[in-house]
Amino acid sequence: MRTDILTIDDLLKLVDKNFQRNNSLKRIKKAYDFALENHAGKTRLTKDPYIMHPLNVAYILANLNVDETTIVAALIHETINNGNATEEEIENLFGIEVKNIVSIISKINKLEATDDSDSASIYLRKVLVGMAEDVRILYVKLADRLHNMRTIWAVRKEKQKHKANETMNVLVPIAHRLGINSIKSELENICLRILKPDVYHDIEEKLNESFPDSKIILNDMQDAITNILIENDIKFEIKSRVKSVYSVYNKLNNGKKWNNIYDFLALRIILEKESDCYLAVGLIHSKFRPMPNRFKDYIAMPKENMYQSLHTTIFGADGHLFEVQLRTYEMDEFAEKGMASHWSYKEKGTKKAQNIMEQKLEIFRAVIENNRDEENDSIFAKNISGEFLSDLIYVFTPKGDVVELPKGATPIDFAYRIHSNVGSKMVGAIVNDVMVPLTYELQDNDIVTIKTSNSAKPNKDWLNIVKTSQAKNKIKAYFSKQDKAMYIERGKQYLEKELRKRKLSIAETLSDENIEKILKDLKLKDLNDIYFSIGSVRYTAGYIINLTTEDKHSTQEALIEKLQDNKKNIVSNHKSEIIVAGANDIIVNFAKCCNPIKGDNIVGYITKNQGIIIHKEGCKNIENKQDRFVDVIWNESSDNLFIRKLHVKINDNKNHMMDIFTLAAKRNFTIVSIDTKESYENNLPNINYEISIKIKNIAEYNTFVKDLNNQTYITEVY
Repeated sequence: MRTDILTIDDLLKLVDKNFQRNNSLKRIKKAYDFALENHAGKTRLTKDPYIMHPLNVAYILANLNVDETTIVAALIHETINNGNATEEEIENLFGIEVKNIVSIISKINKLEATDDSDSASIYLRKVLVGMAEDVRILYVKLADRLHNMRTIWAVRKEKQKHKANETMNVLVPIAHRLGINSIKSELENICLRILKPDVYHDIEEKLNESFPDSKIILNDMQDAITNILIENDIKFEIKSRVKSVYSVYNKLNNGKKWNNIYDFLALRIILEKESDCYLAVGLIHSKFRPMPNRFKDYIAMPKENMYQSLHTTIFGADGHLFEVQLRTYEMDEFAEKGMASHWSYKEKGTKKAQNIMEQKLEIFRAVIENNRDEENDSIFAKNISGEFLSDLIYVFTPKGDVVELPKGATPIDFAYRIHSNVGSKMVGAIVNDVMVPLTYELQDNDIVTIKTSNSAKPNKDWLNIVKTSQAKNKIKAYFSKQDKAMYIERGKQYLEKELRKRKLSIAETLSDENIEKILKDLKLKDLNDIYFSIGSVRYTAGYIINLTTEDKHSTQEALIEKLQDNKKNIVSNHKSEIIVAGANDIIVNFAKCCNPIKGDNIVGYITKNQGIIIHKEGCKNIENKQDRFVDVIWNESSDNLFIRKLHVKINDNKNHMMDIFTLAAKRNFTIVSIDTKESYENNLPNINYEISIKIKNIAEYNTFVKDLNNQTYITEVY
């Protein structure tokens, strides 16, 4: 169907076919009316009414059988950026799920890579994946980009190339990882036509020359196979196609010769049952001679993205070669729609489909979760590329269940993918009946058996071996739990030892009343938290005991006296960022009011229960409190990083978030967070930013501020 004549009725008919629920149609029509009102009077660069864009995005997604919420969000996804809608209004009308999707899509659509370099793409990918806590956000973004690429002719050539590069570097790999082949293939073809028009048209011309009557040839072959299947009472659907230009380009680019490409002409036969696929291919082979070594059984042994199908190449009429693919309707859904078909099969209750898709979604969530706090962009990019965007392998359990893993995965990754208990108890692995080391890189179609023992436990070295985020998360969680238990036990021993030394009763000191008092004073949760704070040297056992006695004030005064007596005696044997006069083991924290960083002039302020708080000199919060000051200096041997916040004021209403990210990347500085703050001056909108940046010292901070002040779009940094 031509996109320029698409109507809401077309969308509703498609949705009705997929869902067959009146409530869905009413809610979708309500969303369309809301979008129509918000986009009234607006047009796109194509001169089409603006409503045609969200309508096409929704139609693309409806063809993937996504859920109703995704379609509603697609219809109204531009009502904030290109309308007058508010998040509150959307939530009231359509619910919090739709509001969350639309809110994040609105933010994503304000961003774009500042150039075609890898660093810009990495930042954009980081924002996309970091924001996409609900995978449906990415579906809407992919469909949004697909329709924009279909109408890319309306923008200037330079921007066409920029968008095509961004699409190939960022969105095509994500579509591939989600298994949405229908979107991936169309985006690849459009991008190739824009980025390499000569190559695209050369291949297109050569295809037309090689197969001038391709439609007739395919129709004749289609009729011949149709007759075979009808004669044998097999229910089926058949489709035909000429190989896409990008697919040919990709094969040629990978070293294949034109004469060695055998699937220019292809037929796809969709059948009801798996057994029908094998029956049909046998009947076809009895009529048309198969090409040697070209039969592939991807049903028994699935390939990329859980793709399942039988492939064979046969000699047809006039010696033409045809690739024939045979698969069930369910397999066809997976091949074209990937994870998006998860919801349609959830509706239909197909358990196998649900299990596969849930596994994929769990992988997706694990990748995001493990990289959420990664602040080193090169490591982040490596992690994402290594797992989320890498080639996949498919290995088997001894029972024949398929497990999807990134290329380079080990038996440890496999074990944790099966279950966390299998991973934590594993002692060895057998692959294809041969014992292998845990560092072994699994290959496609390996059959893996994990050997376990109840006495076994994970090894920290595994963190350097495993490939998947899921395995890393589980191993880290295990040792985090172990470390906490160790600190709790150590803290308990320290406290009991100190009580015995003071000849105090454990029962009386740790009475319910005293425990409640300690928890309240220190803002801790329970007794184990108290032990943990002692074992991890956050507080001393003596300090905790003193909180339960009338001695608390005198102990505090003793600490002040000790520090002030040794005020000029700077102790240098420290591993922390700060060296305190006259003290080796004392808790040091940084004031959040002034956020001092290395290079700032600082003072130490003695508190009652938080040790020494480091402030910048002149901080208003410690004015006239010199009696509690202690000398402190920066430890020059420490190379820890600090977070400094700053505000950036912009002189226009454009989004410069990616420009600022790129500035930081050039200096190898890490931006921890960046929040947009909109304001109005003279009734015109201004976009300002609140940035948290991680740096080593004040010199690096000043360098970044200077870089920002050199940008023409920035009016103030403070």
